[in-house]
Amino acid sequence: MRSVCLLAACMLLGAATGAASQSYPAKPVRIVVPSVPGGGMDVVTRALAQKFTEAWGQQVLVENRPGGGGNIGADAVAKSAPDGYTMLMTTASLAIAPSLYRKLTYDPVKSFVPVSQIMSTYLVLVVHPSLPSDLKGLIALVKAQPGKLNYYHMGPGSGLHLTAEMFRAAANIDFTMVIYKGDGEAVPALLRNEVQMSFLNPTASVQQVKAGKLRALAQSGTSRGSAFPDVPTMAELGYPEVNYVGYLGFFVPAGTPRDVVNKIASETIRVVRLPDIRARMPVWGGDSAGTTPEEFGAKFREDIARYAKIIKQAKVPPVD
Repeated sequence: MRSVCLLAACMLLGAATGAASQSYPAKPVRIVVPSVPGGGMDVVTRALAQKFTEAWGQQVLVENRPGGGGNIGADAVAKSAPDGYTMLMTTASLAIAPSLYRKLTYDPVKSFVPVSQIMSTYLVLVVHPSLPSDLKGLIALVKAQPGKLNYYHMGPGSGLHLTAEMFRAAANIDFTMVIYKGDGEAVPALLRNEVQMSFLNPTASVQQVKAGKLRALAQSGTSRGSAFPDVPTMAELGYPEVNYVGYLGFFVPAGTPRDVVNKIASETIRVVRLPDIRARMPVWGGDSAGTTPEEFGAKFREDIARYAKIIKQAKVPPVD
C-alpha cells in the first residue's frame, strides 16, 4: 500500500511540474542585474527582456541591484522563491566569488541552477586620452608614478577586478583601485579624468572610443573582438597572462522546477539566435552562445576551477 501511495505522489508531482511549465509564465518575471542602469550587462538584459515579453505575453522586468562586485544582486536572487519568476543575469563574477571571498551569504554552486550562457565576452583596456597612446607607454607612466593613477572596477570579484589584478601582476605595476557600482557611473568618471583607466565591456566603451573621448589600448580575450579589430590583445603585446574571457548568463534559484528551467533556456537560445540580436552582439562585446542548462552548468564548474587557479597565481588577496 505504501508503494502505491508513493507512486501516486510521484505521478502527482510530475503532473504538477509539467503543469507549471505549461502555464509559465503566468505573471510578470523579474531579471535581477547586479549593476547600475546603462552598463553593458544592463543593455543586453533589457534587449532580451523585451524579446521575452513579446514571446510570453507577460512583462519581463529588469531590476538593478548593484554593489558588492555582483554579490548584492546574487544574494537577492538566491533568497527568492524557486519558481522561475526571479532570474539572475550575471557575469563570470559568480564563478570567481568562491575563490576570492572568505565569506559569502550564498553558495555559488548550491544556491543556483545555471540556465543558459547568453554570450561570451571580452574586455577592452581604455584610458583617458591624456594618457599614452599605447600599452608600453601606459606601463612606463604607471611605473614612474606608482599608485597615482586610478583604475575603476565594480568591486572585489568582478571580472574588471580580476583582470586588473592580472594586469598589475604581469606588468609589475601599481595603481589605485576605485570602485563604482557599474559602467554607467564609471564611464562619466573616466571622461572627467577622475579615473584614468579600466578594462571595460565594449558596450560601455565603443562609442566613446569612436568619438575620441577614450582611447583603447588592448583587449583581454584570446583573439581580437569584432568591435575593436584594430586593437591588439594583451597576448599580442607580450602579456599572455592577462587573459580574461567571461560571459553573460542566466541563473535561477536552486529548486526551480526543471521544466521551467528548460523553458527559460529554450526561449533564451531562440532569442540569442534572432538575426537582430546576433547583429548587436559585436557591439555588446562578444559572441552569441545560447547553451543548454547542462552545457552551461559544465562550463560554470570548469570556470570555478579555472579562476581559482588564476587568483592563486596572481596572488590576489582574499576579501572579507
